[in-house]
Amino acid sequence: MALTTPIADIGWPAAPFRLLGVDSHYHSLKQLMGRRGTVVAFICNHCPYVQAMMPRLIRDARELATIGVNVIAINPNDADAYPEDSFAAMKQQAKAWDLPFHYLHDETQAVARAYGAVCTPDFFGFDAEMRLQYRGRLDAGRNEPVEEDTPRELFDAMRLVAHLGYGPGEQEASIGCSIKWREPQEAAERGLIQSAT
Repeated sequence: MALTTPIADIGWPAAPFRLLGVDSHYHSLKQLMGRRGTVVAFICNHCPYVQAMMPRLIRDARELATIGVNVIAINPNDADAYPEDSFAAMKQQAKAWDLPFHYLHDETQAVARAYGAVCTPDFFGFDAEMRLQYRGRLDAGRNEPVEEDTPRELFDAMRLVAHLGYGPGEQEASIGCSIKWREPQEAAERGLIQSAT
């Protein structure tokens, strides 16, 4: 089911996290944040929207890194229900994609919930002080190829953030596959969250 992201509350601070990456090491937001900005991207392996846009995200991430903006990718999907999004599969996919950024596993889904992520891909662009300045799409592409002259909306927004400290006034919502949430009872039984009872 395709979802679009809601309008963001610009200026809210990024929620800290410490997650396991495909390099088998834990990484915190503080360790990975960029000097002039940071993109936190919620993605997964199997989503056709993610697969279609990944070459363009990789291109943009490499270029953003040259101006001090880092990209961090997080997979929040329920790997029990979707084995293609398992941590082992993440490692394989990261190698296949030759990712230039860290790809982290949000097994408990707590980070996705803290950010209010709703779909894959879902992009959050922060300034140097880790305040939200962009909640929009990568570009106008969906799950098909795009024209070469398609505006690079995320890239242009983060370049603006890096140089001026704020994002564009108009931001188009991202669209993608819904995040595959665990059932609360199942997560509680596995010790991933505390039961409310």
